[in-house]
Amino acid sequence: MADNSVEGLKARYGDRWRWLALATVVTGTMATVLSATVVNVALHDIMVEFGIRQGQVHWLATGFIAAMTATMLASSWLLDHFGVRKTLATAMFLFTLISLAGGFASSPGQLIAARIGQGAMAGLMQPMGMYLVFRIFPRNRRGQAMGIYGMGVILAPALGPVLGGFLVDQLSWRYVMFAPAPVTLVGVLMAWRFLPLPVSRPAPYPFDLPGLALLGFTIALSLDTLNRLQQADGQQAWLVAEVLLAIAILSLFIFRERRIRHPLVNIGLLRKPAFLYACLGAMALGLALFGSTYLTPLFVQTALGFTATEAGLLMLPAGIVLGMVFPLAGRLADKQSARKLVIFGIAVFALSAALFALSDLDLAFGWLALWAVLGRIGIGFMLPALSTGALNPLEAQELGAGSSTLNFMRQLGGAFGVNLVALTIEFGEHSAGMPTINAFHWAWWLVAVFVAVAAVPVWRMRG
Repeated sequence: MADNSVEGLKARYGDRWRWLALATVVTGTMATVLSATVVNVALHDIMVEFGIRQGQVHWLATGFIAAMTATMLASSWLLDHFGVRKTLATAMFLFTLISLAGGFASSPGQLIAARIGQGAMAGLMQPMGMYLVFRIFPRNRRGQAMGIYGMGVILAPALGPVLGGFLVDQLSWRYVMFAPAPVTLVGVLMAWRFLPLPVSRPAPYPFDLPGLALLGFTIALSLDTLNRLQQADGQQAWLVAEVLLAIAILSLFIFRERRIRHPLVNIGLLRKPAFLYACLGAMALGLALFGSTYLTPLFVQTALGFTATEAGLLMLPAGIVLGMVFPLAGRLADKQSARKLVIFGIAVFALSAALFALSDLDLAFGWLALWAVLGRIGIGFMLPALSTGALNPLEAQELGAGSSTLNFMRQLGGAFGVNLVALTIEFGEHSAGMPTINAFHWAWWLVAVFVAVAAVPVWRMRG
């Protein structure tokens, strides 16, 4: 049996073992982020096949991100008890099975359930990469490693629509659900071969299942409230009740987390200013990443009449440029001020969203592709700098909780971002049951403003 201790991996692969381990978690990350975004180009076909409106179909994106947001906080406990190797391999295997089941869904409810299941497994997998980078790489190489890891986080949303568009136009939207399965199967084999066994484990401690349930209810109630606002007539009393209940459950969650010995969220980390402000920046990054990735293909297909393949190809130049930007951004994160890099990324992304908001029916494909490139450059500069700025000040024993919390905040921003975008579109002008270009313009302005406002807490981030 192969020795997967750190010493055994070094003996087999030399200094390359760190990069092989990083390639493994990048594979899992790309598969999960790909599945989060590849479905967006299929939304139009799914709406037509099942006869549902945008107000319902957005749950395919929101349900995934919400489930991902809630479960990723369990990763710290799983890492402590089972290690990154077992946890990641198991999550990728279950993700494969759920993806296959989703491809055979015969109703919107079954498809949404499969997307929620995918999101739950993705939430367990996402923090693993950041955790591994900060455990196995020295401090002066973390920015470079995060730049490469970040390529999986950002390239997948850029390349996912290209693959999704081809699958939808040439085969069926169902193959969009099947697409991540081969990647995660390969990831299972890589995890078993290249990931290290834990050097040491803390004494066993109980998992905060009540805390996870309270947090899950809070997120679900909040998102359901936003969804119900799309058809608020006659539901005012119910909406007020949901808001009050969500606030009460959130208060109970915070009360519990501050008093138990092993909380789901380490509230104490939020007392560190650099980490707190980085978390607020991560929420803006999530809103930018997932909100724009949901909005772009729906915008160009519904308002501009593009095919699914054309919508996917629109994002291809952005993916190529990101491949060049991310290593540079990672190296800069090792040498430059994290907050300055993040502010630069925010400014570039806000400019991209504003340009989309000003786009009309006559704008050429090339200009739209350029706006997408600008947006991804902005996100590319934000991610490595936010990660190093947030996690470098933490102690080694805090990295598991820190990485899961930072990822949680990014996904929470994404969940609310997609929902707010969908709400804005639904409130906008419609023609023959479909949103007009003006509705999408308002959604782009919303994204631009939210991301620009995030510059305020990020500027206060030090280190």
